[in-house]
Amino acid sequence: MKRLRWWLLAIVVAGVFGMLGAWQLGRAQQKRAMLAQAEATIAQRHAIALTAAADPARATTYDWAAGSGRFLPSPAVLLDSQVHNGQVGVRAYRAFLPAGGTQPVLVDLGWLPVLDRHHMPTLPLPELHEVRGLLMPPPSHGLMSPVATHLPDGDVLVTGLSAAELPALLDQRMVAPRILRLDPELRIGGERDLDVLPNTMPPERHIAYAVQWFAMAATVLVIALLLNRRSRRRDAHA
Repeated sequence: MKRLRWWLLAIVVAGVFGMLGAWQLGRAQQKRAMLAQAEATIAQRHAIALTAAADPARATTYDWAAGSGRFLPSPAVLLDSQVHNGQVGVRAYRAFLPAGGTQPVLVDLGWLPVLDRHHMPTLPLPELHEVRGLLMPPPSHGLMSPVATHLPDGDVLVTGLSAAELPALLDQRMVAPRILRLDPELRIGGERDLDVLPNTMPPERHIAYAVQWFAMAATVLVIALLLNRRSRRRDAHA
């Protein structure tokens, strides 16, 4: 009976490790698909209307978009702990209302260095009225709920972008579910590129973790098998 309980425990533990490995493989496949879609969109650069950012049916897709409008005098949103070329900084966002649209789009204005945690960088309200770039889902904030800190200058420092909390942070009724990663050729904001997975694990890292989880699952079963054999031999000689 005791041997059976140990076997059941080993199977449960190995099953959990196997599920974690399968999850990592799934994330790798998702990110590969994201990268492929984004690369094709960037290569074609077939621009659609910027108001398409508000379409909930396309909330998880990638589109090249362009349009006119104006940046709103809402607080700038600073995404904390963003690494660029080995240096830690923030990624700055501001709300842009497309002409003819009703939902502002959060525009990624690029990466800015943080030299002093007590003095966050400021980004003046841009005067640009024509924008273009990659419409994409906001960066994932992982399993932890984002934390927002209101800065003395009125801007907001966040640990992640939460679609549910953005309207309140920007003093808006609604905000489009996708963000706009500005075309790097537009001379505005901080350092920018069209990397859709900044500061996140690439597919290869997920695959490496999946292999580790599967190896741990196999190790648990092998150890359980060896202990079971040893127990049987001990019982046979008892």
